Amino acid sequence: MRGSFAQRLVELASGLLAEISSMAGVVTLPRKEQVLLRQVEFLPLTANRVLVILVINERDVQNRVIHTDREYSESELVQAANYLNREFAGASLMSIRTALVESMQRDKASVDQMMQMTLDMASKAFEVEADRAGSDGYIVTGETNLLNTPNDAEAMRRLFDAFARKRDILHLLDRCLDSDGIQLFIGDESGYEVLGDYSVVTAPYRVNGIVAGVLGVIGPTRMAYQRVIPIVDVTARVLGAALDHT
Repeated sequence: MRGSFAQRLVELASGLLAEISSMAGVVTLPRKEQVLLRQVEFLPLTANRVLVILVINERDVQNRVIHTDREYSESELVQAANYLNREFAGASLMSIRTALVESMQRDKASVDQMMQMTLDMASKAFEVEADRAGSDGYIVTGETNLLNTPNDAEAMRRLFDAFARKRDILHLLDRCLDSDGIQLFIGDESGYEVLGDYSVVTAPYRVNGIVAGVLGVIGPTRMAYQRVIPIVDVTARVLGAALDHT
């Protein structure tokens, strides 16, 4: 009941953002307890499959099978695991996923083949568990408000596809979890091509003093920022206060 009530508050906050701003309101669901990586191991299987053994938190062990683009040798997998254990042991899976996505989005030509293989494999290995460790996704309301903006039809289609997939937008919102206030991304500043014709204004909301999620508004690059930024800021504070009482 408590979880469903929290989701209802998030839905109300998303709707409130959309209604007041006349744009799309997005709010991530409160994230769960962080999951920390202790160790990862990759073992080769047949048919371009790899067994991932994850040791998380103190001693929880999880196994999963991922599908790769090609077959990897045992030595390649050991190299990849050694790198990840050296660079990310003790970090949360959410922060690892964010770091990997950002690395992959930077100039791929500057990344050597071994590093690219490591990033590709790790992003697949950590994605499901990182999603469980973070928010369950986000609530978006008021997408149709964007139909009234001057952006072209193709840009609109790409954005609506992104809303449906959730992946890119959720990654962007995850990045905002570590911010201490309002974040503003205008066009390409977000790092995501699908948002190149739009602006995103976000703010984290807190539960019991700890950042639990992010909310924001997506709209045209010529939005009235002086009006939208206070709306986002106040809504984040109100949502956090409401969740505190649950």
